[in-house]
Amino acid sequence: MGDAQAGHEKTLTGLLAALAGVNVVYGLGMLESGVTIDFGQLVMDNEFAGMIKHVLNGIPVNDENLAVDVIHDVGPLKDFLAQKHTLKHMRSQSQPDLIDRRRRSKWEDLGGTDLYARASAKAREILETHQPDPLPEDVLATIRSIVEGAEAELGVDK
Repeated sequence: MGDAQAGHEKTLTGLLAALAGVNVVYGLGMLESGVTIDFGQLVMDNEFAGMIKHVLNGIPVNDENLAVDVIHDVGPLKDFLAQKHTLKHMRSQSQPDLIDRRRRSKWEDLGGTDLYARASAKAREILETHQPDPLPEDVLATIRSIVEGAEAELGVDK
């Protein structure tokens, strides 16, 4: 079962690998060195991967992001939280679906579920409701051709 330790380990190892330049992360949904696949963990890992991707996009350093004009207009020791610029750029941070950043009292009012419980519920919802788009006919024909070629090579009777 996924927990805080699994989440931390998955995020840290995924982030370090991504920062080193890999473009494929292995082990999404895996626990116990791959012995166990957990759909709740898979949903959590998807969220972590999205946040890692957000980090890899970097932070542009320019006058707009540095808020040079806003800092000049507001002045030292004043309120930047009420500035439209602050609100605009606060929303440019990663926006996860499952990680709950609300105050504790609001989180408790909404049931107080932990990340793993929310991820497991999302996994169940996906499994129960997802309807994948059908593959185009040319793709199906190509797949069928590959299977038939492999069957012929292996001498599989139809």
